[in-house]
Amino acid sequence: MSLWNIVSHMPPEDFSGLFTEFPRSLRCLLADWLENQPWEFINGSDTFCTSMAGGMLSAMLEKLRSAAGSDGQQCQILQQVNSIENAYRRDPLRLVAVLKAILEGEKAAVLKRDCHLPLSFHRRQEELKFSLGLQRLQHRVREIQALRDGPAASLQLNVRDAQLKPEAKPPESEVPTLILEAMKELEAAKQQVLKRIQIWKRQQQLAGNGALFEENLAPLQKRCESLVEVYFQLHQQVMAASAELGAELLPRLLERFNEVLSSLVKSSFLVEKQPPQVLKTQTKFQASVRFLLGPQLLKTSAKPYMVRADMVTEKQARELALSAYSNALSESTGEIMHNVVALETNPTSGTCCANFKNVLLKKIKRCERKGSESVTEEKCAVLFSTTVALTPSNLSVHLQVLSLPIVVIVHGNQDNNAKATVLWDNAFSEIDRVPFVVAERVPWEKMCDTLNLKFMAEVQTTKGLLKEHYFFLAQKIFNDHSASFEDFQSRSVSWAQFNKEILPGRGFTFWQWFDGVLDLTKRCLKSYWSDRLIIGFISKQYVCKLLSTEPDGTFLLRFSDSEIGGVTIAHVIRGKDGSSQVENIQPFSAKDLSIRSLGDRIRDLGQLRNLYPNTPKDQAFGSHYNKEQTGKDGRGYVSTAIKMTVESERDQQPQSAAGGPPEAPQAQMFSLPLLQPELHPESLQSVLGPIGPAAPFCPQPVPTGYPTGESNINMMVPDSLGSSFPSTSPMLSPSLVMDPVLPRCQDLAFRNPLPFMPDQYMTGEASQLLSGGPSPEPQDEEMPELAPFTSMVDPPLQSSPRMPPSMDMPPSSDFDQFLQEVSLEGPTLCPPFTPPLQRSGYPSPNASCWGLGESRWDDSVRPGHA
Repeated sequence: MSLWNIVSHMPPEDFSGLFTEFPRSLRCLLADWLENQPWEFINGSDTFCTSMAGGMLSAMLEKLRSAAGSDGQQCQILQQVNSIENAYRRDPLRLVAVLKAILEGEKAAVLKRDCHLPLSFHRRQEELKFSLGLQRLQHRVREIQALRDGPAASLQLNVRDAQLKPEAKPPESEVPTLILEAMKELEAAKQQVLKRIQIWKRQQQLAGNGALFEENLAPLQKRCESLVEVYFQLHQQVMAASAELGAELLPRLLERFNEVLSSLVKSSFLVEKQPPQVLKTQTKFQASVRFLLGPQLLKTSAKPYMVRADMVTEKQARELALSAYSNALSESTGEIMHNVVALETNPTSGTCCANFKNVLLKKIKRCERKGSESVTEEKCAVLFSTTVALTPSNLSVHLQVLSLPIVVIVHGNQDNNAKATVLWDNAFSEIDRVPFVVAERVPWEKMCDTLNLKFMAEVQTTKGLLKEHYFFLAQKIFNDHSASFEDFQSRSVSWAQFNKEILPGRGFTFWQWFDGVLDLTKRCLKSYWSDRLIIGFISKQYVCKLLSTEPDGTFLLRFSDSEIGGVTIAHVIRGKDGSSQVENIQPFSAKDLSIRSLGDRIRDLGQLRNLYPNTPKDQAFGSHYNKEQTGKDGRGYVSTAIKMTVESERDQQPQSAAGGPPEAPQAQMFSLPLLQPELHPESLQSVLGPIGPAAPFCPQPVPTGYPTGESNINMMVPDSLGSSFPSTSPMLSPSLVMDPVLPRCQDLAFRNPLPFMPDQYMTGEASQLLSGGPSPEPQDEEMPELAPFTSMVDPPLQSSPRMPPSMDMPPSSDFDQFLQEVSLEGPTLCPPFTPPLQRSGYPSPNASCWGLGESRWDDSVRPGHA
């Protein structure tokens, strides 16, 4: 956005007093054109400044006359244009001062209102400054040439450049003085180019955190080439005037020339495409380097120049930087395959690049770490190096450039902490630092900007974090719930608080939790977040405060505070006595939401009515509902659907006096056995003995505040099929994937189902396993090996001493009647239970030994797969 785009929408009274010598109407006609001229950088009254001011006056008058032709007030505008021409034709430098004051006043008004100017405006001003400096340098070269050619040539130059005072005499200046001034201007232009290269590198590093980045190097290459062209012109004049410069001044000038060229050449060797900043060994990656001055300076060689890539430690990188990258690398800290590539010049595109397309880091040598530093805090880099010969002097130059810091990992579980190291380094490192020094503490305000940038880039959304989100994150990372938002803004956050110290009462760091939110939102919640349907970053205590006064059925979505990568629904329920309570449903992970989307889960829950504060849920989430299939599909199968239900504690019926569970409602569905959390080890031992080895009972902890064993998914079957199934309670866990073959397992339809296995053999989804028994998710540590199974004999069903009191079987008569009904259904529905004959540490692959019909349990079945 240009400065004029902002100024044109501001009230005219903000600029009172600026347009006394230049009409505001003409300023409106000039618009963006005015700020795209170097008015602010014309300082002085020498020949060059006068010449530039006269040229800009002529261009402005032409611009105004062409704009007046399309304006309704053409006559009035032309009068103003003629007045401007008469006032400033003889003194164009006075017009420069007037317009400079107008632009300064406009910038001051914008800064007062917005506290900053557009980034594009700063970039354009920098380009104008360099362009004007280059023109001044070219003018100096022409002046030196004219003085050496004689007074006539000098007068001709003055007339051609100024076109104002042909009677003026050429300035009486000696050649050495002009050369020294030109040398100073050349060094200033070089510093501008080097600064622009450093800015490009810094922007490239910030792009690793998600910042916008102008990757195109063509403008920067053009700037380098223009400066080198002027460099050779001035160098030629110096060598021609060597006799006038003397034996003392000439060597000093040549030394300064060599330093300018060497700096430009070495700085123009850049990493155009960075290697991954989190790099896993035995993984291929790509990178590319570019030599901006290669097409202009590289001498043609029979053999191509080769670029080599080597891994270096932080200590080696620091030593190279201190030597100004003049020393060669003594030893690589890692073994890289396919690390030598030719430096090729493309005449069509005008580029000189070396592309590493198939590089492999085979292994890494770890260096000695500092203090409590972990391997994921150890930073390395790839060093790209080559030696080239330059024209026209045939000068040999050794080029080296370091990549951005890299964290090398050997296992995927190190990725999270490695990303934290990279994020911190990218965000808070300084330009032209000593590798790879970064601050240990940074202002919390800068950390907020970094988290917001990373969140928007990862999720790929335009909706960033809000002030309320920053407040919650500050409370979390500082563990302070009493400070105000303004108090947090003045604090600093340390690297240890970010990703070394475990959050109080949790088993993870702040970054590990935040990265889990990033991953969940990116994979499953992008559209919900972009529609502002998720508050997300809000504490459970504040949710209770928000919802406590809301009507029944009001709900909101927040990220779980106690689990990594979970989103939960907080909603209001009211009892018969009118009291209200805020309940938090057990958080959904990315795996849960891949089985049934968040929108469909919200649609399933009838107790959810209005999204906080008062938006009907169908209006808020209607566009996120998936269309449900009904009837039969193309193959003739009847469609099934997975539904989620949540039972509140106040809705559950009280336990009977005998301690057994209440009678389940009749429904045309089937039920799978669930491991009830109230069962005790002593009551389970007699049942679990024949199935698995004796082991201590280890129930999975359930986060406080979540409904326990209440979040379920039901597989709905059309009524036409319900008559062939016993009536049971439809209670399944939220992460369950239903297989259409399961309705045949009717032997599982007991009113009081038996527990299947202890929690010890189930990962955090004890109540989510299929009745076929999929094996648990793999863990970092090996699971204990099961003892061999012993053969089992069918005990009498009526008086089994191994049956726990809470799992009593139905009366004998009822049970006999049930067996008769089952036998009438046919053997394929419920084959008789047969003890396994083999002595193995795993359940028999023969499904009949488990009484599961055609369902089976083996190692190929995993949670979340049918």
